[in-house]
Amino acid sequence: MTHDELIARAVATRERAYAPYSNFKVGAALLGKSGRVYTGCNVENAAYGPSMCAERTAVFKAVSEGEREFEAIAVVTENGVSPCGTCRQVMIEFAPEMTVIIADTQGNARRTMVRDLLPDGFTPDHLPHAGGQ
Repeated sequence: MTHDELIARAVATRERAYAPYSNFKVGAALLGKSGRVYTGCNVENAAYGPSMCAERTAVFKAVSEGEREFEAIAVVTENGVSPCGTCRQVMIEFAPEMTVIIADTQGNARRTMVRDLLPDGFTPDHLPHAGGQ
């Protein structure tokens, strides 16, 4: 799957976002090493704390279905904003070398790596009983 196809999947998923409070819709499309794509959109809650970002939705969906290795994720917002810190932490847990494609709704995109978004990130390797499982 090309990066453009991954962005297109994120754009489509963004339309399903539930963002009645911020009106800031986010869509994500995560490419697993298996070739399968997992999508996610942000889902807000009136209490704010229970809200979930699109990136984490896609990662948690993939993990819950047995995928643990990822190649790329496309994240689409209206203005091309980078993933939040919590999403960066979740992504580095599974794929520090994963490509992150950050795009806006006008078709502009840039590519980076998870490790560059969260330098010196906390990973399972920092735990004394590291096993990542």
